[in-house]
Amino acid sequence: MNIENQVLGLIKLSEYIKEYLTKNPEDDNETDTEFELLLKRSEIENPWFTIDNQKFALQEWANLLTQENINNWIRNYSVSKVSKRVGLILAGNIPLVGFHDVVSVVLSGHIPLIKLSSKDKLMVPFLLEKWNEFSGDAVQFELVERLENFDAVIATGSNNTARYLEYYFKNHLSIIRKNRTSAAVLKGDETPEELQLLAEDIFRYFGLGCRNVTRVFIPEDFVIDRLFESFVGFQDIINHHKYANNYDYNRAVYLLNQDKFWDNNFVMMKEDEKLFSPLSVINFSRYSSLDEVKSFIAENEENIQCIVAKEELGLDSIPFGDAQHPSLDTYADNVDTMKFLELV
Repeated sequence: MNIENQVLGLIKLSEYIKEYLTKNPEDDNETDTEFELLLKRSEIENPWFTIDNQKFALQEWANLLTQENINNWIRNYSVSKVSKRVGLILAGNIPLVGFHDVVSVVLSGHIPLIKLSSKDKLMVPFLLEKWNEFSGDAVQFELVERLENFDAVIATGSNNTARYLEYYFKNHLSIIRKNRTSAAVLKGDETPEELQLLAEDIFRYFGLGCRNVTRVFIPEDFVIDRLFESFVGFQDIINHHKYANNYDYNRAVYLLNQDKFWDNNFVMMKEDEKLFSPLSVINFSRYSSLDEVKSFIAENEENIQCIVAKEELGLDSIPFGDAQHPSLDTYADNVDTMKFLELV
């Protein structure tokens, strides 16, 4: 395999995506039409994949796939001299969530056998074909309905599915991923701008990603209204019928159970110790000591993808607004995929 050509192909793919995303609306060419049709078809097949969210995901990949970023990433790993077949069972909760695994397998010198999610079955093959075209046919991959004749596997599913996958692949080298979510810790003196960035961490992709914040820790004297004020920029989310259905259902359940909750007509906040919250709901709790927060994080480490907080709190965290901007060396479940692929 020619890694140099593969990297060059990725850089050209990035330029191809940027050209589409920055096009003049009045321009009309074959590239625009091809991309527009793909995005519209994806949204029709999976209404959670709005064109806006698909474009956001594409922009993230276009920003990542620069020569500097790719070289800084892969220089830390060795490329296999013998190509092995690595099965990939991709998730489909947010657009292109499985593309990182595909890129990792190819750049590690292996061949991905890709079982697409039924929720995201158009964009990944499209980008793969373009990548192969731009790299001069240097990218080998297979799209499969069933994994067979593989040397290792990387699979993503729910906690229930993961138990089945762990049993099914018990005799194979594997990474089996489970449900994860993210949390935010507020110090109390956050600016309105910082809280608006937190809103992006919460609402992007409707909150369906493992890097979306579903639990917020706030100081005892923090005023909830400050959060609701920062959420206003996402109020149109309630116009999405699937999100609205979740909101209406969860609100009805809380009312029937006479649960206490805060509501601003498009998202609810509930004082709850649970890390995971229902869609359209944010769980929160008040803390008097940061040690309480640290204990919770330690106890739930295997279920937390990332923590959003100010650096001065001394937590292993990322800044507000960065949850949906992972780098190439940021790995799902915090398991180094490239290191794993060196073992194949």
